[in-house]
Amino acid sequence: MKQALCVHRDSMFKNGNWQGLKTDNLDAYLALIKENYIFLPREEIEEDPQWQQIIPYIVFKHKEKFFMYHYLEAASEKRLLNQWMLGIGGHIEPFDEGVDDVIEAGLMREWDEEVNFSGNLVQKKLVGLLNDETRPVEAVHLGLVYLFEGDTPDIKVKETHILEGKLFSKEEMKKELKESVGWAPMIYSEFISLL
Repeated sequence: MKQALCVHRDSMFKNGNWQGLKTDNLDAYLALIKENYIFLPREEIEEDPQWQQIIPYIVFKHKEKFFMYHYLEAASEKRLLNQWMLGIGGHIEPFDEGVDDVIEAGLMREWDEEVNFSGNLVQKKLVGLLNDETRPVEAVHLGLVYLFEGDTPDIKVKETHILEGKLFSKEEMKKELKESVGWAPMIYSEFISLL
């Protein structure tokens, strides 16, 4: 049974909750997560908004372009076929524990699992905490949005049989994300469009 790192809603939002991308007091919120997290079975918390599943979510940038990906026809996830997605990431799992920083371990594991990148990361920075309570699936997840900046555009998805990825300018992203729902359009409007 898969488990995910989560924090009880009362702890996470003890100073009040927010809608959208929070960009202040990030160190305090990281400390709060590290002091209050537990691992629970995903099937028990997947629809329980009392638990915030913490999701490291990486936005990759090279120069003025950003990496996005979408599912191909061969994918089993038919609901997402025509939607471009922005972030690389996923749940933090128990095996990420045991190193200095469980969040950093989960973040880098997801990066390594999802993409091949042949260059160097010149910047890795937490830029915000994303809370979206407009749909049930987002209401049980809290995104830790990181900006990874690379020195080369050579980034590719690993699962090329079901995914395709490419770099987009901000204007191209705006057009592609017009019909999308979830975190990607929110991160675009509240972060990327302001860069």
